Amino acid sequence: MAESNNDSLFNLNKIGESKTLGFLGKNWAFLFLVIMLILFSFLGKNFFSLNNFNNIILGISSLLLLASGEAFVIISGGIDLSIGFVMGFVCVTSSIIMRDLNAAGYSPFFSILTGSLAGLLLGLIPGIINGYLVAKLRVPPFIATLGMWGIANGLAWRLSEGFPIGFLPLQVRDIGNAYIAYFSPKKGFSFFIKPELTERKDILSLLKIIPIPILWITFVLVIFAFILSRTKFGQHTYAIGGKVDAAIRAGINVPLHLIKIYVISSFFAATAGVLLVFKLNMGVHTQYTSSYELFAIAAVVIGGASLTGGKGTIWGTVIGVLLIGTLDNGLMMMGLPIFYRYIATGCILIIAVLIDQFFPELVYKE
Repeated sequence: MAESNNDSLFNLNKIGESKTLGFLGKNWAFLFLVIMLILFSFLGKNFFSLNNFNNIILGISSLLLLASGEAFVIISGGIDLSIGFVMGFVCVTSSIIMRDLNAAGYSPFFSILTGSLAGLLLGLIPGIINGYLVAKLRVPPFIATLGMWGIANGLAWRLSEGFPIGFLPLQVRDIGNAYIAYFSPKKGFSFFIKPELTERKDILSLLKIIPIPILWITFVLVIFAFILSRTKFGQHTYAIGGKVDAAIRAGINVPLHLIKIYVISSFFAATAGVLLVFKLNMGVHTQYTSSYELFAIAAVVIGGASLTGGKGTIWGTVIGVLLIGTLDNGLMMMGLPIFYRYIATGCILIIAVLIDQFFPELVYKE
C-alpha cells in the first residue's frame, strides 16, 4: 500500500514537472522579454518611460507587419525573402505618386489616398508572382522569392534613382507623427490633436500616448490572427505546412491556397511600405530595407514557429518582434554599439531553433 502511494506521488510530480517544462517551452520568449524589460529598466537610462516605449513601438512597426505576413508563409512550409524589398518598392512608388499628384495641384487628401491605395495594389503583384512560381511552376520558395527580392530592389532603385523621394504633402508628416492622445502638465489631455506649446520646458514635458499608425497595425493583426486561428483558411494553412500530401488527400486546393498565402505576405509588406512613407515623410531607397526580411524570419521563429511548417501563431510572432525591438532599444540605451544587436539576435534565434529541434514536445504539446 505504501509503495502504491509512493508511485502515485511520483506520477503526480512527473505530471507537474511536465506541465512546468511545457509552460516554459511554450512561453520562453515572453518570459525572456519580461526579464529584458526588468534588466534594461535598471541598466538603461530612461528606458522605463512612456516616450521610450513609444520609440520601441514605432521602431518595430514595419518589422511587425513584415513578420506577421512571413508567419503565414512559414506556417505553410515556405519562406518569403522578398518582403523587405517589396516594402521598399511600395514606399518609393507610393511617395512618387503622392509627390507628383500634389505637384500637379490635386488636393492633399486625394494625393495621399491615391498614393497609398496604388502602393497597396502594386505591392500585391510580387505576391501573385511568387505564389504562381511556387504553387504552379514548383519553383522552390527560396529561389522564387530571392528572384523577386532582386526585381523589387532593382525597380525601386530605378524609380528613385538612388535618392529619397521628398516634397510630399505636409499632411503625410502630420499623420505619420500623430498620437492618439497627448498630455501636457500645462494644458492637460488632448486627443488626436497636438496642443500648441511655445515654451521649451512645456514642449519637453509633453507626453505622447500611442502612435496613430499602431491603431491600423493592431486592426490588421487582429483580423489576420482571427483568420489564422479560427477559420477554415487557417486550418488549411496549418495542414499544408504539416504535410502537403495529406492536405491534398483532404481535398484542399493546395496551389490556390499557396498563391493566397504569398499574396497575404506581400499585402503585409505593402502595408509596411505605405506606413514607412508616413513615418519618414519620404520615400526611401530600398537599400534601407535590405535586412528586414531576415529579422522578420527571426521574429517568426523566436515566436514559436517552425521552419519546417505547420506550427506558429501571429501573437507569438508579435512577441518575437517585441523581443527583438526591446533588445535593440535596450542595448542602445545602454550605449552599446549596434553590432551587439545582430550578435544578440543571432544567439536568440539559435536558441529558438534548438528548442524547436530538440524539444518540440515541450513547445507544441497541448
